[in-house]
Amino acid sequence: MISREPTIERLAVAKSLLLSPFGLDESHLARALAEIKAHRVDEADLYFQYTRSEGWSLEEGIVKTGSFSIDQGVGVRAVSGEKTAFAYSDDISEASLLDAARTVRTISSAAQSGRARAAIKKIAGARSLYLGTDPIASLDSTGKVELLGKVERLARAKDPRVAQVMAGLASEYDVVMVARADGTLAADVRPLVRLSVTVIAEQKGRREMGSSGGGGRFGLAYFDDKLIAQYVDEAVHAAVTNLEARAAPAGEMTVVLGPGWPGILLHEAIGHGLEGDFNRKGSSAFSGRIGQRVAAKGVTVLDDGTIADRRGSLNVDDEGNASQRNVLIEDGILKGYIQDAMNARLMGVAPTGNGRRESYAHIPMPRMTNTYMLGGDKDPQEIVKSIKKGLYATNFGGGQVDITSGKFVFSASEAYWVENGKILYPVKGATIVGNGPDALTRVTMIGNDMKLDSGVGTCGKEGQSVPVGVGQPTLRIDGLTVGGTA
Repeated sequence: MISREPTIERLAVAKSLLLSPFGLDESHLARALAEIKAHRVDEADLYFQYTRSEGWSLEEGIVKTGSFSIDQGVGVRAVSGEKTAFAYSDDISEASLLDAARTVRTISSAAQSGRARAAIKKIAGARSLYLGTDPIASLDSTGKVELLGKVERLARAKDPRVAQVMAGLASEYDVVMVARADGTLAADVRPLVRLSVTVIAEQKGRREMGSSGGGGRFGLAYFDDKLIAQYVDEAVHAAVTNLEARAAPAGEMTVVLGPGWPGILLHEAIGHGLEGDFNRKGSSAFSGRIGQRVAAKGVTVLDDGTIADRRGSLNVDDEGNASQRNVLIEDGILKGYIQDAMNARLMGVAPTGNGRRESYAHIPMPRMTNTYMLGGDKDPQEIVKSIKKGLYATNFGGGQVDITSGKFVFSASEAYWVENGKILYPVKGATIVGNGPDALTRVTMIGNDMKLDSGVGTCGKEGQSVPVGVGQPTLRIDGLTVGGTA
């Protein structure tokens, strides 16, 4: 059997799902783009998408729900200056394409002189970070039900205090194709799976919850017995630990953040503030600060969409640009922002492969992929032992941030009170309050244990949700405000 180069293979898959069934080919795409270019616009693109999704959930010992859906359509965009005109349709046809093209070109009233032309003349450069497998077909229905049942049995056997187990299994097969007015054609085939485990433990009338899970861009075989047991252990441990938790003290104190998922604080408090649109408009606390020190020495933050199989990774972004490894902060100095095509053009820089959209029915904007801080040289145990009085937070729940001021609030779902270097007891109700840019300057110790999260992150921005990754090493931050219940 002769195999094709991955980029060519992805294009072939995209055409077979998004063009051929509707009697379309590249000449029809060129004609639609030419219709847009009949008026003076800075950018234009067509974004085709086919998505097949499946979900199963278990509760009270039985699989209660199952869902399956197929969605497909095309989004048509024209950009003039900083204005965007956008139309979309779930009807993929030549008539719909041309109608949408004529609609969006009205963003510019100035017609081009002569006849506008467009031709698909080059294939975009791309990564090969994951296989174009269909995860839904990687395990049959019986196997999926058995997987969830295994989660239930393991959790209940782990501890008699486990009163309730909830588990969910989600799979998605996403195929996208982008045709740009500059003649570029790009495609991606994106598998995505996730297993989530939530446990409720009960003791003496008190109920507490713990959760775990993970996933990425691969098939369901990833969830082997060892990994399932790990997720269950983590969820049960969190739930029973919280049964013993005391009210969290409040005040200004040293906070140590554990590795991995606590990087969600970095994502929210710093990452969003480094997105190009906020900085172009001057509404971010980081606006106009490239080349300046914005963090303590040793703090290096990256957004990297090129990590194999990761939930936030992309072979190409949703504008057809190859994903990149972008250094945002290096040794405390701000180096750059996360960019999509429009904001990059308006700021006079190159796109960074971060133009992302939730679906064909949404416009792209600069979004994070996998955002993390590099490790340092400190032993994690040494960092915890350095706390005279403070909080050691190993897991987080929800939070929010104000981009303009940089202020954030996060709730710790698993945390411990530490005195004189010793972990004394778990605490609950701890919220961490601070200012993103200020918090970066208060980092005093960086662990050598950088870890990415297990593959559960979803980022929301302006009503759009996309899968992302986060990560960090163990960090000591001095002088953060902790809101508690004690």
